[in-house]
Amino acid sequence: MSKEHPINNIVIVGGGTAGWLTAALLGAEFAENDQGIRITLIESPGTPPIGVGEGTWPSMRSTLKKIGLSETLFFTECEATPKQGTWFKGWLHGADETYYHPFTLPTGFSEINLAEYWLNGEAGNVSFAEAVTPQFAVCEQGLAPKQISVPEYAFTLNYGYHLDAGRFASLLQKHAVETLGISHILDDVIAIENDSDGDIAAVQTQHHGAITGQLFVDCSGFRSLLLGEHFDIPMRPQKQVLFNDRALAVQVPYSKPEDAIASATRSTAQAHGWIWDIGLQHRRGVGYVHASDYCSEDEARTVLDKYLRATGCQNGVDDLTVRTLTFEPGYREKFWHRNCVAIGLSAGFIEPLEASALVLVELSARALAEQMPVNRSAMDIIARRFNSEFSARWEQIIDFLKLHYVLSKRSDTAYWTDNRDEATWPDSLRERLDLWRFQCPWHRDDRNRDDMFPAASYQYILYGMDFKTQTTLGLKRDAQKTQARADALFSECRQLSQRYTKGLPPSRQLMQQVRKQGFAKL
Repeated sequence: MSKEHPINNIVIVGGGTAGWLTAALLGAEFAENDQGIRITLIESPGTPPIGVGEGTWPSMRSTLKKIGLSETLFFTECEATPKQGTWFKGWLHGADETYYHPFTLPTGFSEINLAEYWLNGEAGNVSFAEAVTPQFAVCEQGLAPKQISVPEYAFTLNYGYHLDAGRFASLLQKHAVETLGISHILDDVIAIENDSDGDIAAVQTQHHGAITGQLFVDCSGFRSLLLGEHFDIPMRPQKQVLFNDRALAVQVPYSKPEDAIASATRSTAQAHGWIWDIGLQHRRGVGYVHASDYCSEDEARTVLDKYLRATGCQNGVDDLTVRTLTFEPGYREKFWHRNCVAIGLSAGFIEPLEASALVLVELSARALAEQMPVNRSAMDIIARRFNSEFSARWEQIIDFLKLHYVLSKRSDTAYWTDNRDEATWPDSLRERLDLWRFQCPWHRDDRNRDDMFPAASYQYILYGMDFKTQTTLGLKRDAQKTQARADALFSECRQLSQRYTKGLPPSRQLMQQVRKQGFAKL
């Protein structure tokens, strides 16, 4: 195509959450008309979705709002529940110790760094999360982050979602096609055609012939049909940092329909990995993420069975369908090559700790919609920026996930001692840890503020896992004044905890109310 010709024909290869979320965000951004952009999604009828990745970050609320999807409809159609963070057990010593990474920032976070005062013992003998946010108490009691009277997407306490990934993809498909005008083709791609410059000109389908486009989005999963197979863009392996490469996943029914729904993802460390436990309205999603170099599948199955029986599933794995997922942790050296962008599993995958899998789909799709090139001449510039941005994002996520392992004091298996070995730490993480020994993370300390992980997220992990930082409170000019303000904020947190635990409903109750009457519209 001409370098100056407007880009008005986008082809997405692959469905699932990655394909349909990308289609919906593009469709919400660009209206299809005489001057607009036509978006076509080609989905293989014989490829089942992976069906995992059932937790999101709070950013998903603004994404769903952006595409015009009702939150009430989303909750009911996807059996979704509010997710207020992650609860960790056994990560520090391998015993019953627990801590939270909540989504709500510490009280007064914009004005004062309460972590310094907590480290000095000013909040009393309570955990960091309990001292600085009422979300701790709310999660401990299994309560929801809002009442039914709070409008859609608004909140009392910050939250993301737990969702049924298969139902989510189906809802996105229906909304994208019927509301946003996305063209949907069910067919298999059997060949890829280049133009004379080396760009993709068309994908050849089995029954619909050639589907032409000016920009192609690869959402074809682990196969990476366009970016990986066709353009041969290699992976950057990350197994030397993050060892896990297998997961056993099951869907667990509740014992009774009225069983409580957990307010946070539950992550329980095991000898050779960790188990996720996600509470939906109709079931739990449970899986054991582990490293095959340290643990056989039979051993992993035994660990999962023991966990299920201990958490209320009487017959363990015997009456459940166990799915084995294999992956090579890593990401592509480039995500945007020529006129092809990879989003989702085609771009890379690492273990889904902290909902890392789905958030990269969301961020990539939003970035593509916001940075869409006007024509082919602009595309290479935007592609370089996109590649730089997302290489950095992958590195940041890898650092953040590795942080959970390096802070552990476990030495009961080679898996944990090897994870703690400094030879496996990224240099960027090592530098941060060296700095955090002398100053607490805080948003004012980072001149290149990163919107992926606020400084509060690092605080919750560091101080939840007993990291020690030397503080300089005694050297500060206004120490007495700031001490009084810190005391007031700790007190405010305690008061909010009491108010919210009295006023917020259990998560199960809120979901019942949503189905009966729905949230108010904004």
